[in-house]
Amino acid sequence: MRHSTVLINGSIFEENKHIPNGFIRITNSKIIDIGKMSEYAVTVNENIIDLQGKTVIPGMIDLHIHGTAGHDVMDGEIEALETMSQSLPQEGTTSFLATTITQSDEEISKALRNVAKYINGYQNSGQSEILGVHLEGPFINPKMAGAQPVNYILSPNISLFEKWQQQAEGSIKQVTMAPEQDGGVELVRYLKDSGVIVSIGHSNATYTEVKEAILAGATQVTHLFNQMRGLHHREPGVVGASLLLHELYAELIVDGIHVCPEMVNLAFNNKTSEKLILITDSIRAKCLKNGYYDLGGQTVIVKEGRAELANGTLAGSVLKLSHAMKNMLAYVKDCSLQDIIKMTSYNPAKQLKILDRKGSIRKGKDADLVVLGKEHEVIMTFCRGKLAYKQEGV
Repeated sequence: MRHSTVLINGSIFEENKHIPNGFIRITNSKIIDIGKMSEYAVTVNENIIDLQGKTVIPGMIDLHIHGTAGHDVMDGEIEALETMSQSLPQEGTTSFLATTITQSDEEISKALRNVAKYINGYQNSGQSEILGVHLEGPFINPKMAGAQPVNYILSPNISLFEKWQQQAEGSIKQVTMAPEQDGGVELVRYLKDSGVIVSIGHSNATYTEVKEAILAGATQVTHLFNQMRGLHHREPGVVGASLLLHELYAELIVDGIHVCPEMVNLAFNNKTSEKLILITDSIRAKCLKNGYYDLGGQTVIVKEGRAELANGTLAGSVLKLSHAMKNMLAYVKDCSLQDIIKMTSYNPAKQLKILDRKGSIRKGKDADLVVLGKEHEVIMTFCRGKLAYKQEGV
């Protein structure tokens, strides 16, 4: 006998409309029914959760996250991925790309094999789902390394990528790279043909070089404004191309540190919610105290929400996606909750080509749901139908 969970009396942001007072019925891991409360009929063996008017949005998808709660993808351990998957629902993240960093072939291989092993043998509902790998580096520009270890940066290499994709058992879904490097356009074309998202990042490309990369298959930029050729009145660079060219989606770290509110507004006004993707780029220090932490073999100092290398270079973040959402609503006057849903759920799912099962609240899709309070705080998170997080005292 199938047992269902029903969320009732919720303000539901369904895929194509807002239902001010509605219900969602979940069976196993799927949404099997959505409607107005006036259409709701009680059936036997139902677990009913009364939301008392609280808001329901689709689960958020983080395309760019290195770690949290003391663990990092590069640890290459099942325990690390398990901790991340269990921790992320507290911020409304129901799925993510496990993100690597520029490192040695051996360390990247170890991390990739570990993610493949986890996806194939350890993944459970009731925790955030690993959708694959985001390979950030090593095919980047040394001039825009940021917190990526310069001594491990490599020129774009198709055969090396093929080896890594084999080790990852096909789970590499996104690659951050600098297309202006020798062999860059060839790798872009290969990745596009392989169905992998090409995201231009840690790049010193000119506007013309970005356009060439788009023609070859690039569709995204990594952490807009950060570690990319900036805007100049005679050379628009990667930033100018990102803002002008509608073909590109743009990741954005909205923590108030990586990008100031004014530039967040510039991005929103130019790209709109149709082409922005909120990410955290968070490291193992997220959810932990101020102190010293490791990122790709480098020491990171975390103090008052800011993560830096010893030389002052920003080194990822300790941002929660739920805080990125709240910051976006605070910084941008015209940003609505519908815009947030596009930037945290629909757009990432569209880029990953998984809109058939994620990215919005719709009958037949995975029951990845986030319940928000009056201040847009995360009250509950459901990952594939199971309650994965509940705020204390609720």
